[in-house]
Amino acid sequence: MNNLVLVGRTVEDLTVVTLDSGLKTCRMVIAVQRGFKNQDGEYDVDFVPVVLWDGIAEAVANNCKKGSVVGVKGRIQVRQIEVKEIKLNILEVVGERVSFINIKRPDALESV
Repeated sequence: MNNLVLVGRTVEDLTVVTLDSGLKTCRMVIAVQRGFKNQDGEYDVDFVPVVLWDGIAEAVANNCKKGSVVGVKGRIQVRQIEVKEIKLNILEVVGERVSFINIKRPDALESV
């Protein structure tokens, strides 16, 4: 089963891109605080790439700004790219549902 839930802050303002096929997409990175402290007594943060598609992409881009807190339900996918004859695996989350927890815009939707 490939299912996960993350809660974090968007690290930048978001932009929707329309592909040649007509599909709309938006890539975002969310800062997710770990649930435990490190050796220095501080919480580490992971920066997780999330890709969104069509209606969800538009709703999130229109309603979230840098620093918005969102919950993302989705799945992990791995893409393989080649850079100078070296194959790299890129791990990202495909967002299937996004909940707006604490957003920077008061007129936003509650969940998509």
